[in-house]
Amino acid sequence: MADKLVYREFGEDPAPPEPEAVGCSLTQHPVRVGRSRKGRGGKTVTVVSGFLWTGAQAKTELTALLKILKTKLGTGGTVAEATLEIQGDRQGDVVKLLTELGYRAKASG
Repeated sequence: MADKLVYREFGEDPAPPEPEAVGCSLTQHPVRVGRSRKGRGGKTVTVVSGFLWTGAQAKTELTALLKILKTKLGTGGTVAEATLEIQGDRQGDVVKLLTELGYRAKASG
């Protein structure tokens, strides 16, 4: 049986269910590229944040993106929560690479 309404307390029709978020396209939401030294013993890292992926998709997508960035920049890095951390002060290079890959990257800080 299809969703058949059996009882309705009030006279109004129920609101239609919200469609599930499929995910934002890469060009709709900007990602932030900043520098940080906090908690790293004075070492500078480039932090990329603002990705809209969630759950298991985030881990796989961020890991794939990090591998591309590390290869092109010739540096190390890691995925920390929903952000990418790339070793060194490479803010300008990361912004340039992300825009080439189709992201709306903005330098912050």
